[in-house]
Amino acid sequence: MMRIVKGIIKLIFIVIPVVVLAAGVIMLWASRSQAPLDGSVSIAGLGADVRIARDGNGVPHIAAATRADVATGLGFVHAQERLWQMEVSRMAGQGRLSEMFGSATVDTDIWLRTMGIYEAAEASLSVMDDDTMAMLEGYARGVNAWIEREPRALSSRLPPEYLILGYEPEPWTPAHTLTAIKMMSISLAANLDEEALRLAFYRMGFSEAEMLDLLPYVDVDNPPPMPDIRVLLGLETGEIGGEQTTADARDAFSEVETMLGTGASNNWVISGERTASGEPVLANDPHLLLGAPSIWYLAHLEVTGEFEAPRRLIGVSLPGTPYVLLGRGNDIAWGFTNTATDAQDVFIERVNPDDPEQYLTPTGWAQFGSKQETIRVKGGEARAFTRRWTRHGPVLPASFKNFDKLLPENTVAALQWTALAHDDTTALVGPRLYAMRTVEDFQNGFDAFVTPMQSMVVADTSGNIGFVAAGRVPLRDPSNQLMGRAPAPGWNAIYDWRGFAPYSALPRETNPESGLIATANTKIVGPDYPLHLTFDWDEAYRQERIERLINGANEPHDMAASRQVQADVFSPAFAELKPLMLDALDRSALDGSGQELAEELKNWDSVMSRESRAPLIFMAWLRATMIATFEDDLGMSFKSWFKARGRVMERLLEGRTARNWCDVRDTSEEENCPQIVTQAFSAAISDLSERYGEDMADWRWGKAHYAKGAHRPFGEVDLLRKVFNVEVESAGGPFTLDRGYTQIYNNADPYANTNASSYRGIFDLSDLERSTYIQTTGQSGNVFSGQYSDMAEMWADVQAIEIPSAGPADPAGVWTLAPAE
Repeated sequence: MMRIVKGIIKLIFIVIPVVVLAAGVIMLWASRSQAPLDGSVSIAGLGADVRIARDGNGVPHIAAATRADVATGLGFVHAQERLWQMEVSRMAGQGRLSEMFGSATVDTDIWLRTMGIYEAAEASLSVMDDDTMAMLEGYARGVNAWIEREPRALSSRLPPEYLILGYEPEPWTPAHTLTAIKMMSISLAANLDEEALRLAFYRMGFSEAEMLDLLPYVDVDNPPPMPDIRVLLGLETGEIGGEQTTADARDAFSEVETMLGTGASNNWVISGERTASGEPVLANDPHLLLGAPSIWYLAHLEVTGEFEAPRRLIGVSLPGTPYVLLGRGNDIAWGFTNTATDAQDVFIERVNPDDPEQYLTPTGWAQFGSKQETIRVKGGEARAFTRRWTRHGPVLPASFKNFDKLLPENTVAALQWTALAHDDTTALVGPRLYAMRTVEDFQNGFDAFVTPMQSMVVADTSGNIGFVAAGRVPLRDPSNQLMGRAPAPGWNAIYDWRGFAPYSALPRETNPESGLIATANTKIVGPDYPLHLTFDWDEAYRQERIERLINGANEPHDMAASRQVQADVFSPAFAELKPLMLDALDRSALDGSGQELAEELKNWDSVMSRESRAPLIFMAWLRATMIATFEDDLGMSFKSWFKARGRVMERLLEGRTARNWCDVRDTSEEENCPQIVTQAFSAAISDLSERYGEDMADWRWGKAHYAKGAHRPFGEVDLLRKVFNVEVESAGGPFTLDRGYTQIYNNADPYANTNASSYRGIFDLSDLERSTYIQTTGQSGNVFSGQYSDMAEMWADVQAIEIPSAGPADPAGVWTLAPAE
């Protein structure tokens, strides 16, 4: 007994204090991985001193004599604040995530390695000019100077993610920067989903009219009829098999699916004739996948010695790159939205049945390109596979997009995509931005921009406004009636690309008579525009809403008015859908509480505010209706198709579809849409009760629709999520200007806001010092920092900060980078 008592005493007075002390030391050591506010370091290769002064928001003001030295300063602060984020980006681009994360990311690595992104980045170094190479090399110097420094006493040299995972970074290189730029193209991919879906729908025997029910074109488009790809590709039709996947958001390529094609955006520029200041006002808010930290890092860069006077850029930079991508200069301001040009084509390649190493071309059999790849897996065995490619591009993994179930025997799918170009000159534009003074400079200076194609608005201090859609646009044969809408037979030369459109032929506009240029991912050209961009434009709700709010205003426009437009959470799509769904609802089939909720929806103004429960009820009802209507018809393709689709549901509820999609396939009776809508209403209420409790008074849109700034990889680890994720209640929805996209196919968390305004910038060209900026989390990517999430509430409230070009009067800290002797 005494031995037990002594053991307890020893545990209490010796072991536990030692464990607590050790834990405290480890926490102190990890927390001191944050960069000190002040310091100095010598860096070989610098031309002169670089000064980095941080303001109270953590925004660095970096001044140096040359663009290359400014790039060194930005690389240094990116490494101080966002090294782990940069690590994940470059390892993803190389298809090496499994070296850090283990077996969970093997399939993601296979896809990324198959694309050859890093090889394309390395090859593109050969087309960089001297100014660009100087910035790329300068940036790498800055990153590596921070990685290789001697840490201060009792502190970790690396952020906590490295410590937890036991991983060491490699030196940064210029190829890593080009890889980071290409990874942005991955996130703004367009049309691959639609091509795969049309293939699946044809394979399932749907008519073209039925496919238009599911994937309608925008109203202003009138594409030619689709050729029957069942004939072109030799497809059989009928049941495909495979599980319906609504209940499980994850599969082998779920992380790839999250990366691909999730971007949208708003931008507009208004001429001085329509503004209170008499000079243009410009606004931009790109909608991208939320993360912790934010995809963007605010910065002020100033070059003091290369031009006749100091030249500056202020706005958001992309960690891993030495550029301000969105923002303003001395004389201009600009903003991007994703054009969503069809720069991807899937080609079905016929494999030689007598020699699986060959595929059919218009001139006969050719050898696949191939390379053995080995993916190293942390804590597991390495995974080897053979990467193959054709004259069109990489051969996609067989199970990606269910191609193995959809395609005929002895065929594979290959992807041609401008983002995989080995002569990608996009990075050349970065150094040019410093010298741009006019709208014309900007429009002409983006001729090197390859991918992803962007719709760019710009204004200058001389009062001009303009637009250009810059990027590489494939030219297709006039006989190619597929026009990128569905996979094409790779053995038929008609479907091959015929080069690329000249930059001079791309959409451009300067000082339009209307005084307004706005873009929101829908069709940007008129019926007389000669080039084919895409037939898969985004629905026009946001574009129309922007024009309605700005053109319908009674007062001259100013920055406050632009902020109100950015903050708008009225849903035009739901305003049109709501009466259709309520008309189809049989209220007599509902209980008392259901009838009360239906009445609440009837009186709802279609504003998706955080405090309201009506947006949650309507979104849940829409989700349940879409599942009950389409899941049985689409089977394994349902998850890929399943998102809030306004025009699809309008056509359905107005009875303008080619078939009765509301009929349930496994019943003997033919159901109609009012039955399905009514059943879905009750199902939605039941589901919300399970998720958010029986007390309906506690239901709120903001609580369910929290902005999910997910950390990689700890955002999905229950013990770490609350520490590493940045989550805040948010307003908006999939069709509002203050956009809040929800992955409604994800049954585990269908209403979380995963894609939203990643940055907001507003500029009045009469006084660019008053320009405002905000990103979604905070400047620091170190979870121990007070600036890890300090911008999140401001962002959710559509507030912003200023970044004056004079720099902070009372800096929070100053670093000096000096040339090494």
